[in-house]
Parts: sequence; structure tokens; C-alpha cells
Amino acid sequence: MVLPTKAVIIEVGPRDGLQNEKSFVPTDIKNKFIEQLKSSGVTEMELTSFVSPKWVPQMQDAAEIVLVNSSDTYRNIVLAPNRKGVERALETGCKAIAVFVGVSNSFNKKNINKTTRESMEELKPIIAELKATNVFVRACISTSFYCPFEGKIAEEDTIALCKEFAQSGVDELSVADTIGMAAPTESFSLFSKLKKQLPEVLLTAHFHDTRKMALANIYAALEAGIDRFDTSAGGLGGCPFAPGATGNVATEDVVYMLERMGIETGIHLDELVKAIDIIAPSISRKIETGYYQLAKAK
Repeated sequence: MVLPTKAVIIEVGPRDGLQNEKSFVPTDIKNKFIEQLKSSGVTEMELTSFVSPKWVPQMQDAAEIVLVNSSDTYRNIVLAPNRKGVERALETGCKAIAVFVGVSNSFNKKNINKTTRESMEELKPIIAELKATNVFVRACISTSFYCPFEGKIAEEDTIALCKEFAQSGVDELSVADTIGMAAPTESFSLFSKLKKQLPEVLLTAHFHDTRKMALANIYAALEAGIDRFDTSAGGLGGCPFAPGATGNVATEDVVYMLERMGIETGIHLDELVKAIDIIAPSISRKIETGYYQLAKAK
């Protein structure tokens, strides 16, 4: 068994983690949360999303978040679902933008009222324009394994969509188990094929912990050669358009597992716990991730 010696953690707590919170988290708390996450050693992060405040009120302060946290030292990623969102993001000087599409047509329609094909036709020219101005482009592939409306997604459909994005020039593919139904065998199979067929693109695994299989899926992805993982401090998150989906896999649990396995992450767990302490009073649910509970019990 050959595993990576280092892994990159892409922290998605400030965006994916908070988007489902019904009560608005004060902007200054978000900024302190982001600052402490960076202090813990996080170098790549999804800061916020330029979506309609009507649909995701939590992201209404996106421009302010980006302006306060802009830096050339870190990869500060913002999500933008369409051309209007991309234009708003670019106005802030953002240099890393994430777009997203669901492999499932049903999920895509529920999410952004477009079929998967309609989304791709809209995004391809946008991606070309972004790359022409040297913007880092991350493509988030939702429902890569299962869909809450259509059930199991054919592996070849996910691979085809990933290839299409790669051919359009994206820098990174974040391949997501949106509703947390993937099994480790499915994780290994898909990521092994993507790794072999798309060697020129950064491949990132994104697992939700709905059925407590995220860590096992990450281990399987490691065996497939993946060394980049989306995680959320405190296990925050969920998807407003995926019924039943719970939080992302917890950054602290993933870092603990990887470091115990001898895989370097560059993240300091004590400092990460401090970041969770900052955000915990402002969210609606109790943080019950394994490492965090043990750290607070000391």
C-alpha cells in the first residue's frame, strides 16, 4: 500500500459550512473564524459565495468577506453559480473562483433551475474568460455518487462531466458525495479512474458525513492517489437543496487521522479548535465531532 506523504486540506467551513445556517452569522464573527483558520495552517479556503441573498441570505456579506480577507499568501476561493455571480466576485479582485454543476439533472434543476447541460453551456465561455485573465478555476461536481432525487449516479456520467470540465480548462475538480451515501469501494473506484484519466487536473475529494462513512471514503481516496480533501471545521454544513444531507466531514477529525497515519497536513489542531470555538456560539447546532469533543473535555 502506497499512500501520499502529504495532503492538502481545503477548508470549506466559511462557505459550505455556514450556507445552511438559518440565522445570520455576524460578519465580524465570520472574519475572525477565517483568520483563525488561517492561523491554524489552512492555506486554501472557500471564503463565501456570490449567490442571490434571496436564496442564501447567509452569503449577503460576500463582498465584504472577500475584501477583508484578500491575500496573495492564501488561495481564497469564492463560489459563483452564474455569470452575474462571477462578475460580482471579480469586482472584489478575487483570483480564485469555484463554479458548480450537479451530475444529476434533478439536483441541478432544484439548485439553480437549469439542467446539467444548460449549466455547462453557460459555464464554458465563462471559464475561458476567467482563464484568459489568469483566475484559478475550481469546478465543484455535485451528486457525483448519489442524488437525493435520482438515486445512484452512473460512474461513467460523473467521469464524463469531469472530463468536460477538464477540457474546458479548469484547474481543479472537487468531486462531491453530496448526500453522504458513497461507500469506500465506490470512492476508490471513481477516484482511481479520475486519477488515471485526468492527470493534469488537481483532484479533490469532498465527502459529507451523513452516514458516518466520510473518513472511510477519504482513506479509500488516499489509496487511489488523492491528496486533496475538502473539509469543514466542526463538521459544519449541509446542502439546502439536498434533503437529509448533513455536514461536511470535520476538518479536525480528518487532520487527526491523516497525521496519525504519518501524512503531513501543516495544520495545528490546537489552533483549529480555537477557530471552532469562535464560530460555535453563532450556529444553530451543537458541535459534536469526535476530536473537538475530546479536546474540550480535557
